[in-house]
Amino acid sequence: MKSFLRKSLIVLVSILTFGTVTPSHALWSENDDAPRAQHRGDSSNETAQKPIFESQIQVEEKSHKEKFIEVMTDEAERQSLIKFGPKISNVIKDEFQEIILPNIEEAIEMTAAQFPDDELVNLAITEMPGGGVSEKIFNIYHAETKQDVIRFHVRREKPPLEGYRFNFHYHTYHDQFQTHYTIGTIQWNKNTPPNWQTV
Repeated sequence: MKSFLRKSLIVLVSILTFGTVTPSHALWSENDDAPRAQHRGDSSNETAQKPIFESQIQVEEKSHKEKFIEVMTDEAERQSLIKFGPKISNVIKDEFQEIILPNIEEAIEMTAAQFPDDELVNLAITEMPGGGVSEKIFNIYHAETKQDVIRFHVRREKPPLEGYRFNFHYHTYHDQFQTHYTIGTIQWNKNTPPNWQTV
């Protein structure tokens, strides 16, 4: 009976696909010879399987770092929108997500690359963006040492005759947060922007 069902299934697949899909030899055989062939020491099979296995290990090692970057980027976006407050967010949110956030993600990726995977669990993000006219958006810090690793800021600028703009940048611990690394700029308008976190 089992043999009859198997053969019926094969015929049905062939009919439904107009013969374009041909069932593998393993389906025709009741003894499932295909799995045994792999255990007979077929060297070409082992060679073909080894790179796949190694690449799977590399993907697993990489996925932890990628997950860290994804979580940090999501939190970076959340903290940024809290800092902007509704009044500013309603105006610049789309531009921020298209232009600035990918660059923040790149800076987070660069930071993550400096640490081994097992150290990434010790990196955390601050949860209190600065209000008023403070530049601070968020910092990524080492939870055990409480030392900042990278600080993300946004500064209000008003070049002559150009109106206000927001300059997004970051600083790193490598030079005691002295160097200003620009992420991008979003133009506001000629009116003074409201304070950060203004509802």
